[in-house]
Amino acid sequence: MAHPLTHAESSARKVGGKAEDYLSVHNWFDESKAYLPEFRHRSLRHHSEGIFLCERIFGVAITNSEGKQVPVRYIAEQHVREDLGRLPAQDWLSQIKPARWMYGQRFTDAGSETCR
Repeated sequence: MAHPLTHAESSARKVGGKAEDYLSVHNWFDESKAYLPEFRHRSLRHHSEGIFLCERIFGVAITNSEGKQVPVRYIAEQHVREDLGRLPAQDWLSQIKPARWMYGQRFTDAGSETCR
């Protein structure tokens, strides 16, 4: 799946209501495409922590157009599973190749004490 609308239509088929009921959640997951318009954008929200952050932002449940309460975590998990086939946890982070600056390398400014 590539587009939030496609995910939202899938949500409506699975739990009822209309695609518009779920579009804000699916748009949130893919907002990072605005500055990284390729698959690596998923490393920012398509994981277990992103799913729980989504629930914190949108609340525990959404009331769809049929009046049914749908857990946000269910919708978030569906989005990630449709894109990645599973719910990764630390998988993204374990694939980062460490660089010197990631260890907190200190940069000095004209011989002064370190700048952070």
